[in-house]
Amino acid sequence: MSRIRIQNFGPIKSGLADNDGWIDIKKVTVFTGNQGSGKSTVAKLISTFTWIEKALVRGDYEPKFFERKNKLKNQYLNFHRLENYFKDNGRKTHIEYEGDAFSISYKNGLLSIRKTEGRQYNLPQIMYVPAERNFIAYVRTPKELKLSSESLKEFLTEFENAKQDIKGAIRLPINDTELEYDRLNDVLNIRGLDYKVKLFESSSGFQSLVPLFLVSGYLAKSIKDRSSESMSQDQEIRFKKDLQDILENENLSSEQKKLAVSLLSSRFNKTAFINIVEEPEQNLYPSSQRALLFNLLEYNNTNRGNKLIITTHSPFLINYCSIAVKAGELKAIIKHGSVQEKRLESLVPLLSTVNKEELSIYECNDENGSIKKLETYSGIPSDDNQLNIEFDETNELFAQLLDLNQSL
Repeated sequence: MSRIRIQNFGPIKSGLADNDGWIDIKKVTVFTGNQGSGKSTVAKLISTFTWIEKALVRGDYEPKFFERKNKLKNQYLNFHRLENYFKDNGRKTHIEYEGDAFSISYKNGLLSIRKTEGRQYNLPQIMYVPAERNFIAYVRTPKELKLSSESLKEFLTEFENAKQDIKGAIRLPINDTELEYDRLNDVLNIRGLDYKVKLFESSSGFQSLVPLFLVSGYLAKSIKDRSSESMSQDQEIRFKKDLQDILENENLSSEQKKLAVSLLSSRFNKTAFINIVEEPEQNLYPSSQRALLFNLLEYNNTNRGNKLIITTHSPFLINYCSIAVKAGELKAIIKHGSVQEKRLESLVPLLSTVNKEELSIYECNDENGSIKKLETYSGIPSDDNQLNIEFDETNELFAQLLDLNQSL
């Protein structure tokens, strides 16, 4: 399991209060908090350092390449527009990332990298889904957009790939609707029971949901089917050279050669999908939020190495995560094929359940720049979280207004 520790970077000051500051990046990791509290900052750092680790494993770059002065700041954090988040020109900023293959540390303005030994590494497909995704669906020809956001450009690329992969109608998780792709006119259509509307003419909820749903499903399927991206010319040359070195090595037995070839292939074939999603609840009714979350969890469960990382303002998503955990507990003890299992399936899709050990929820504080891990009770996330407290404060305000009304 990978983890990250952050201090004095953007809105984050002291970082996580416990666990020696380490934020565990579990199979399902959720960040909540007020605007400007740092939840997207953490998610973007995870995206950046996970990608650096991937590039190192695949052999795209040597560690010294990333360790060059200001390389992290001026080139790689620029991808998510984080290059100006350093404190005191980087001297006060401290970021550590510990992955399954490499550990990366940024301290005193310098980046250092060391190899991690003895852990299994899954080469990931990393997708950062920005909150601005609904803008893609709003226009007629997203390919002609002049986007300044690199993460949005990358998401648009996968959106176009996912469109081309559509075969027939795709069932959407809300409103009993389907998604169709008109290849001739390069238009996505939403079809309901008695209507059909172009995506760019549809409601804001569909414009937010469809790009996220489509890309997530496409990438999860590509990993499940073990299809990989095409190698670049340099990667192909490097792969063939390494393969030849293995096969011609007379000191290796046939079994050792077989194992070495398998390890070499894993450097180039993606075996996990890391889906980092900003505000999946965007423009969605609570029941639609639940349906979308269960779909994202299902995609996350298609492969053991997959991870789903979410930033959210929605108390409903936190509660639905709790439901998925409770359903996971019941799934583990209910007999397969029983009446109870069928009833459970009618409540929560069995493919969308979550192991209580594989979920962490963190709250970011915009007032002091700290982060805290949400407590759990028997593995279920606590109701005592800031989003639910907002509900309580609303009820208290209404009660005070009633008291004032009675005093008039």
